[in-house]
Amino acid sequence: MTTHSVSTVFNKNMAFTATINGHDVLMDTTADEGGDDSAPSPKRLMLASLAGCTGMDIVPMLNKMKVPFSNFSIDIDADVREEYPKIYNRVKITYKIKMAETDKPKLEKAIALSQEKYCSVSAMFRAFAELKTEIIILD
Repeated sequence: MTTHSVSTVFNKNMAFTATINGHDVLMDTTADEGGDDSAPSPKRLMLASLAGCTGMDIVPMLNKMKVPFSNFSIDIDADVREEYPKIYNRVKITYKIKMAETDKPKLEKAIALSQEKYCSVSAMFRAFAELKTEIIILD
């Protein structure tokens, strides 16, 4: 069994630094939540993890399918429920990419494989939120 470990230390006010495989990740929260807004919040970092996970699935699949692309980005919008715990309950993943329209079915296949089989972060999100995807082909 594989174990992932992270060490997190308190800095000041509401700020923390997590060390992950020798990389420091700063976390804070907004001023209205008692922080200094010096870094992203832990909850928003979850969205970045989701984008990174699915993106790291899709890029090698498109390369393997020999699909030329550029300007690839992933935007995520998430609704937070009103009651505690204030978790994400709806998440929309928007894939933006410059590629030939004729290659869109290959991208759709890569996204489906990422979402349904490979992206473990997506699998974890699906345990508590509804996930939707959108594709925007850039000119």
